[in-house]
Amino acid sequence: MATAEDPAPLPRFGMLRIIAVYKLLKVLLLLLAAYGEIRLHDATLSAKLLSWVAARPSGLEHDVVKQALQWFSGLSESRIHALRIVTLSYAAVFAVEGVGLWMQRRWAEWLTTIITASLIPLEVWELFHRPTLGKASVLVINAAIVAYLYWDVSKRHRTHAGTS
Repeated sequence: MATAEDPAPLPRFGMLRIIAVYKLLKVLLLLLAAYGEIRLHDATLSAKLLSWVAARPSGLEHDVVKQALQWFSGLSESRIHALRIVTLSYAAVFAVEGVGLWMQRRWAEWLTTIITASLIPLEVWELFHRPTLGKASVLVINAAIVAYLYWDVSKRHRTHAGTS
């Protein structure tokens, strides 16, 4: 129970924390992907992965690893470098969003709303060209985040404008 000295937490803070954790999980996944990309330059690791794939019967993990290795081995050095920069840039943006939301910063709500909304058309295009359940889930989650943050920020803006 909240006292006058210890006010109850804002109900929106729980939702902001959920969104912040989602953004920070994306950071973790992107950093793991960047680390994996760096490790794939090690010839012994690539050889181990290829022998592991060859020892497995055809299945989902076999196909995924085989396709990933084939795709990655076909990239030029400049494309690998560009992929690394994009991956780490997205990780940095998601980290700023996640930390800002965790700290309840209004700028982070706006930043997350704008950046997440700007990526939705790309997610829709990707979903139409290569549909998967994962892509559809990410699209729904990101659309819900944009809708919630836009509603919350505009509601608070109207409240502050009405008191001025």
